[in-house]
Amino acid sequence: MSGGATKGGGPAGQAGAGGAKGPDELQQQIERTRSDLGDTVEELAGKMDVKGRARARAADLRDKAGAMTVQLRSSAAQAGHTVQDKAAQAGHRVEHGVTAPVRTVVRAGRRHPRSVLVAGVAAGAAVVAAGALRWRHAVYAGYGRYAGHGVYGRYAGYGRHRRRR
Repeated sequence: MSGGATKGGGPAGQAGAGGAKGPDELQQQIERTRSDLGDTVEELAGKMDVKGRARARAADLRDKAGAMTVQLRSSAAQAGHTVQDKAAQAGHRVEHGVTAPVRTVVRAGRRHPRSVLVAGVAAGAAVVAAGALRWRHAVYAGYGRYAGHGVYGRYAGYGRHRRRR
C-alpha cells in the first residue's frame, strides 16, 4: 500500500493501537477526527483573522484603561480628602494659636467680605499712588536711575525736554 496507509485504513503509526473493531467504532473515530479537525481549522482561522484579533485586543485594552481610570479617580479622591483633612487641622492649629484680637478681626472679615475687599483695593491703590509719586519725584528731582530724564532734572534745558521760560 502506498502513502503510508496500512490494512486498518489509518496512518502507518496507528496500525495496531487505534484500529476499529467494528463499523460503529469506526464511525465514532471518524466523528472524533472530524471534530478535532474542525477545532484545528477554527484555531487556524482565528489566528488568520488579524482584524478580529486587533478588535479583541483593543477591547481588552479599553477594559484595562477603564479599570485604571476608576482606580486613579479613587486614588485622587482619597488624596483630596487627605489634603482637605490636613488643611482643616492646620487651620484649627492656626486658629487656636492666634491671639484674641486677631481672631476677632478675622471673624469680622469672614462675616463682611465686601468690606475686606474694599479695604484691600484701597490699600492697593495707596501703594500704587505712593510708588507713582516716588517715581515722579525721582524723575523730576534728578535722583536715582532716572536722573537727567525729567523736565526739571539735573540736565533740564538740554535735549527734547527743554524748559520754556
